[in-house]
Amino acid sequence: MIEGRSHLRAQGAPPDRWEAVHLLMPVIDGHRRPLGPYTVGSALLHHLVPAALDSSKELVAAHDIEIRAVAPGLCDRVPLRRMALDAGLSEDERILVPAPRRSLRLANGIAEFVRAVVPPGRTLAVCNADAADPTDAELLDVLMRRIPPDILTIMVYSGGPEPPEDSRDAEELWELVDRCTREGFLHALVELGQLGLTRTEPGSHRWWLFAQRTATALGALGQTLEARVLWEAARRSSQDPAVHSASAYGTAMLDARHPDAAQRDLGRATGWINQAIAISSLLPDPMERAFKLGFDRNGLALIELRQGRPEAALSLVDSALDLARELGERHPVHRMVLLANRAQLLASLGRVKEALEEYGAAIAIDPMFPDYYLDRGNLLFRLGRHEEALADYEWAMRAGPPLPEAYYNRAELRVVRDDLDGALMDLGRVIELDPDYLDAYINRAGLLAMLERDEEARADVTVGLGQSPGNPYLLVVLGQLETAAGRLGEARRALDLAVGAAPELASAWGNRGVLRYESGDWVGALADLTQAITLEPQQPTLYDNRAVVHRALGHPAEAAADDERAARLRSASV
Repeated sequence: MIEGRSHLRAQGAPPDRWEAVHLLMPVIDGHRRPLGPYTVGSALLHHLVPAALDSSKELVAAHDIEIRAVAPGLCDRVPLRRMALDAGLSEDERILVPAPRRSLRLANGIAEFVRAVVPPGRTLAVCNADAADPTDAELLDVLMRRIPPDILTIMVYSGGPEPPEDSRDAEELWELVDRCTREGFLHALVELGQLGLTRTEPGSHRWWLFAQRTATALGALGQTLEARVLWEAARRSSQDPAVHSASAYGTAMLDARHPDAAQRDLGRATGWINQAIAISSLLPDPMERAFKLGFDRNGLALIELRQGRPEAALSLVDSALDLARELGERHPVHRMVLLANRAQLLASLGRVKEALEEYGAAIAIDPMFPDYYLDRGNLLFRLGRHEEALADYEWAMRAGPPLPEAYYNRAELRVVRDDLDGALMDLGRVIELDPDYLDAYINRAGLLAMLERDEEARADVTVGLGQSPGNPYLLVVLGQLETAAGRLGEARRALDLAVGAAPELASAWGNRGVLRYESGDWVGALADLTQAITLEPQQPTLYDNRAVVHRALGHPAEAAADDERAARLRSASV
């Protein structure tokens, strides 16, 4: 090991000479022009993969999806072992746009591959980092976080040579936009799509394709105003009913899918989706009509669900599935999405047997799509069918690049099964993959506090509160830690804040009740524990604690009743 090695970020261009540094490969120019997403990642993999194919073929195969997505020039050398359904579909049948977090999954997979195959003691140097695509910026962050500098020192320079002016014509841009759509490289899709719009005739078929992809990506990135403007430009540039139907649908989804419920105008969304449905119902081609009308009705189902009408949403999904049957073998992804949506609605209505059947049907269409394994696993978990839930979570882990949610869900299952060491291991894996995964810090801090590993718990609380100041769940853990440390004043302040921020949170009242008892405020403790039981009447520990308070207050009959209730709850859970 070379002492004192560390990663480096520096302003300006890299040095001209590297006398004391053993470079892994020539300096990579990370400017996103002209190659687009993963300019750095592709160059790095082109250097490492050929040798790895000779020495670690199974390791390459284990990262097939990540390598092919980041470095498409290696696709002829790296076969796709885990093949999703849409890999073999036509453009109009590929209707799913990967979520923005997909690039983080790819980056983690690449980091694990690089760490395993890179010759130790080398240095990777990258210039023009300030002009890198967001995929490369994220990849460099992950590499620097997950690969120790004694294995690979990473030196990132903000500046470098300026590339020539962008002269890519519309066809070349379209190939990049299509790749970005398939892989979920949304920031690049927006930038390249907007460039493509300037190089095509407004209203032409190619212009519309650029506009549709770009507006969809803008919506997915939360840039709703820009997306709305582009959908309006599409309406003004065309008299094609298919364009107007798709634009109306896209505009509706800006409200229906807005992550902030307070900013959703579901009435406006209903108006736009009704327009889309009206136009789609008039399309002359029967196959196009069946697909588009079903697609739009599925969008209306989401709006109905958002308005608290799951039965109406289910009826719309059922009608969309009826239309999908008219498509024969075409549009399997559309059919898969409808079946999964039907499963989710059935589960919300308590029809769990049917829901599990529909999840099974959706998964059978594309066994390599991980999302529905997670959804079915969560339903199985709620039903107490833990072995089946575990199988689904672990299949989701194997189906693609590292998936933090699968490890998080397995951690929750392991807690229920008293495998606390396994749960902590899974939560550590979640945080390793995604340091911004707040719920993982909350759950791990709670587990560590329960195990009396207070310093570790406090570290997680500190990180979590840095991400989410005033988070009531973390304040509850902080209150527990301060109580255990005898700092009752600090504990009271934390728990008061938790109760104020989340009066519906039983653990906040329960822990404050324990604190008030230990502080001698038995009447206040009784009030807090009673409120906690009102909020969470199936938690036996709350009755245990209230029984203690009742005895302190001289209420033996009430204490005995609480003891009996706690025993019944524990017996029922066995």
